[in-house]
Amino acid sequence: MTRILIVDDHPLFREALESAVRLERPQCEIFEATTIEEALDVLAREKNLDLGLFDLFLPGTTGLSGLVRVRAAHPHLPIMVVSAHEDPRVVRDLLALGAAGFVSKATSKGELARAINEVLNGSIYLPERFRDINQPQPSEIERGDMLRRLQDLTPQQLRVLDMIRAGLQNKQIAYELGVAETTVKAHVSEILRKLNVYSRTKAAIEVGKMDFAQFSAEGHPGADKSASN
Repeated sequence: MTRILIVDDHPLFREALESAVRLERPQCEIFEATTIEEALDVLAREKNLDLGLFDLFLPGTTGLSGLVRVRAAHPHLPIMVVSAHEDPRVVRDLLALGAAGFVSKATSKGELARAINEVLNGSIYLPERFRDINQPQPSEIERGDMLRRLQDLTPQQLRVLDMIRAGLQNKQIAYELGVAETTVKAHVSEILRKLNVYSRTKAAIEVGKMDFAQFSAEGHPGADKSASN
């Protein structure tokens, strides 16, 4: 039996995704999560899932950080991103992180179902307009280098990095994670080493360049639910 995890904070769109899945796999076993933390809990509990369908913008994450954390913890899980954010740079970075595909939230239910089926069959799915993505510009190459460095971080280090970017100090991070402050300091040192930056502020700035915050207002519209039609 096919087993799929749907991760989206909008109930209507989770329902739309489930409906699309069942067009191709009526007997599919479906799990749901609304945040990256919930998704990681499901993935830790449920083994041998066949696919994850992830929204790009989820509570508690910014930009690609949620996907990076999931990929670090579960590198063999095929992930397809379903998002209203359609900037080609984002799509290119998703593929660089190992995503198995991308589909717009404006896609029809039938096309979404076909995309899901393609990924389940081992293909990488992209809409036609993204299949000839141009070669990256120098700034995008630099961003790609940072993405590769991020993939060297452990899941816990990625969590610490998210908290650093949220402005938390070591003592606060230690409290949130339930660990000693010395452990947090060790994580911070490793994060800076792996990202090849000299300070936590620089780490936050460099990772922030990949978040495409300027698009977030238009990239996370709750009203766009075309796939449910």
